[in-house]
Amino acid sequence: MKKALLKFFERIEPDKDKSPFLHTGYDAFFTFAFTPNHVTAGGVHIRDGMDLKRTMVHVVLALQLLYIFGTYNIGNQHFAALGLYPGAFEGLHLKLVYGLIKILPIFVVTHLVGLGVEFFYAARKGHAVEEGFLVSGALIPLIMPPDIPLWILSISIIFAVIIGKEAFGGTGMNILNIALLARVFVFFAYPTYISGDEVWVAGIEKVGAGMYAGQAYGMVYGAFDSLFNAFGWATFGAGQTAVVDTFTGATPLGLAAKGGWAAVTEHYSASQMWWGNIPGSIGETSKPLVLVGALFLIFTKVADWRIMVASVVGFVACGLMINGIAPDVFGPETKGIFKFMAVPWYYHFYMGSFFFAMAFMATDPVTAASTPMGKWIYGFLIGFIGLVIRILNPAYPEGWMLAILFMNVFAPLIDYYVLEANVKRRSKRQLALAKRRAAQAVEVETVTID
Repeated sequence: MKKALLKFFERIEPDKDKSPFLHTGYDAFFTFAFTPNHVTAGGVHIRDGMDLKRTMVHVVLALQLLYIFGTYNIGNQHFAALGLYPGAFEGLHLKLVYGLIKILPIFVVTHLVGLGVEFFYAARKGHAVEEGFLVSGALIPLIMPPDIPLWILSISIIFAVIIGKEAFGGTGMNILNIALLARVFVFFAYPTYISGDEVWVAGIEKVGAGMYAGQAYGMVYGAFDSLFNAFGWATFGAGQTAVVDTFTGATPLGLAAKGGWAAVTEHYSASQMWWGNIPGSIGETSKPLVLVGALFLIFTKVADWRIMVASVVGFVACGLMINGIAPDVFGPETKGIFKFMAVPWYYHFYMGSFFFAMAFMATDPVTAASTPMGKWIYGFLIGFIGLVIRILNPAYPEGWMLAILFMNVFAPLIDYYVLEANVKRRSKRQLALAKRRAAQAVEVETVTID
């Protein structure tokens, strides 16, 4: 059956010269559906069936729990802002449907635009469509706000794929992480759409000083209301107004940057922050689920544990250093940055996206350091520099995006000096060995003469 199906696809293969775009689409589907038609024989170094496609699929699988929770949390934060369904499972069907309606267009547009650019360049250059965008396309929706305008998302993806990857030769040639490049484009080109308090809670708009309103539900929600009515379930309704006294769209990091840990705990508990029941990027808030994905990548040997461990070490070292120089006593005139510096280092794990960045961004095998020692240095500096940016940069209370992109640029330099140090160390060892052998030869010759 498999051979017959393979022969059928080979028979309908379009001509590459006459229909380059059609052939590119065919090749992409063929590569996705079938394994490579060659195997290694005899003595080999690589003894498993892992190829680029399987590597990418493993990363995508590791992200699936984050997609599920992110879908739920979009709806959960929305209804929490409206003062509705405070329990974790109250209005669960509404939360999931609302989140799905928000995340699905982001996911579809990300892949249509990103793969469209990949198809265009593959057809123009005459090479096969590479699987590199599978991971970038899975990561980009998770690091965006739930209400990101789709046209801004499209521009950022086009910029990231063309400037970040195709300009350098395609998959495996890029020096910057494509997903982070898309996010940094939005941050610098359209900062109001990816910063502030309102952008992290979907469907809530500010209509005046201290006033928030939930956006009215449209026809799509009405169609689901008809279904829910048939089962006697709660419905979306026509729209609600946010509970102004209790609602804040601010993330824990935004609160900590202004008022320290005390300001954070006024709105969120440590448990909420750990499990991810807080506003933020779609897939970065739930720390346990991120760690499950990280362990999956380590177990399958898709990501290198050295980078993850080194990032944690750098994070802790920087946190202890900043805690050591932070003031012990605060007054009314104490600036927010000093209160942020005094946040105990271990509480920084509860806030922000460190674990997500450590597991899925820093470990990108293309843009990270490749030597074992280089990975330790690379990961340590990401953890250290990222926390410095988070705490000491008042304009941007998070640092992993900038820290990882910065270290992407220096990764080749780190590897270069690590390799140079290895060469020098081995040269010295060989020189010492040669001198010992020469001395032994002289000693033997002397004994023989005697």
